[in-house]
Amino acid sequence: MNAKKIIFFDGVCNLCNSTVQFLIKHNKSNTLHFASLQSDLGQKFLKENCLKVENFETIYYLKNKKIYSHSSAILEIFKELNGFYPYLSILKIVPKFIRDAAYCMVSKNRYRWFGKKESCWLPTTELKEKFLD
Repeated sequence: MNAKKIIFFDGVCNLCNSTVQFLIKHNKSNTLHFASLQSDLGQKFLKENCLKVENFETIYYLKNKKIYSHSSAILEIFKELNGFYPYLSILKIVPKFIRDAAYCMVSKNRYRWFGKKESCWLPTTELKEKFLD
């Protein structure tokens, strides 16, 4: 699991699922893999790293055995995308407490603003190889 670049996301969150689809579309080098936090792999990851196993407030990005969360995860993921997105990682100059405050505001309101699914989104057959379980 540590050799891959894995994004762990809330599988029932509409915003999270839309973000995953966006990342797949813009990661032409095919370096990113995904697992929902609700999956067996996601739960194992959370338990092994002493993280919350329910009430998910952030995505996690596992890269080179290092775990990124909140705004740091997003900015690190930008580096894997095509086009101008890697340049957005310059936002790391904004103090982490400010970035994370904005991230947490969206996270706390994401179900109300974007909705929630009753079950995790299932990838199409051609996208299944990007998802780990």
